[in-house]
Amino acid sequence: MQIYYLPDQRTVEADNVSTLLNASLEAGIPHTHVCGGNARCSTCRVMILEGQEYCAPRTSAEQELATQLQFEPGVRLACQTVIAQNGKIVLRRLSLDAEDMALFFDQATGKITTRMLGQEKSIAILFADIRGFTAFAEALPPYDVIYVLNRYFQRMAQVINRHAGTINVYMGDGLMALFGVENPERAVERAVRAGVEMLTVVEDLNPSLEMLYQRRLEIGIGIHYGGTVIGTIGDPKSPKMTAIGDAVNLASRIEAANKTLGTKLLISEEAYQETQTQVVVGDRFNVQLPGKSGEYCLYEVQDVIPSPAYDATLALKLTVPVPAHPPSSRRWRTSLWNLIQKIF
Repeated sequence: MQIYYLPDQRTVEADNVSTLLNASLEAGIPHTHVCGGNARCSTCRVMILEGQEYCAPRTSAEQELATQLQFEPGVRLACQTVIAQNGKIVLRRLSLDAEDMALFFDQATGKITTRMLGQEKSIAILFADIRGFTAFAEALPPYDVIYVLNRYFQRMAQVINRHAGTINVYMGDGLMALFGVENPERAVERAVRAGVEMLTVVEDLNPSLEMLYQRRLEIGIGIHYGGTVIGTIGDPKSPKMTAIGDAVNLASRIEAANKTLGTKLLISEEAYQETQTQVVVGDRFNVQLPGKSGEYCLYEVQDVIPSPAYDATLALKLTVPVPAHPPSSRRWRTSLWNLIQKIF
């Protein structure tokens, strides 16, 4: 089997290889494949100019992506295109600019990993937004607005971190937090418990805001559980991890639905199925969400059921490790006293 590559103008003898991508990689052709050759992206796509009859039909995974992106018949995913019989194939790689070449080199030399490029993972996504903050901010000097936001975000970060989540993005007066990126254990439960505690913390913050500004903060929270791609974006020198996918968009829409439904904390059907024994639910709504087709079932969470086992798990995660060989009590007191003297 011969494969002629454009624009490389190279002919490759492909023996005992399963796919066009395998043939490229074995021959050292810089063939981009961001998802690792799993038909989860289109970066390895090629245009078959001759010899399409020597290629097997599209796999179901390839066909799904081809339908989504409206590929012409001659456009194939190299990672899925199996060489069916001997002959000559002429193709053109479609991802081949300087950045693609650099990406391939970094993959080949191990400078970047599949995880950095993207990893499919089901996680819990929490969106939170301050209600009516534009009107709140217009009545205050800019420095006071920053002061209020800093106090608010500091309290929210403490809650989210306490439940082993991560604030991934700040958006004006809103935020997106992720649960389950590193540890999937009880990810949705952690997100929901964090959401309930966030509402409580805002209520605790309000008396001081009323005293200073005669105003209160109210927030809306939306939580969804679903599949995302976790990867890094931005400048390669300082990349930032984030989550991308329809699940993220849906979580944002769920948060916004609080405005029209008059609620404070809504979760999706998927999140409810993961936490139904741990939450106290009020109303259930079947709603249409902007930019989404069909109806979605949303649940209003009013409270969570106390769980000593959950609290113990979190406490264990936050415990400072004990030295393998703890010093004697006398030496320990002496060391502590010396440390205090240095500090003060």
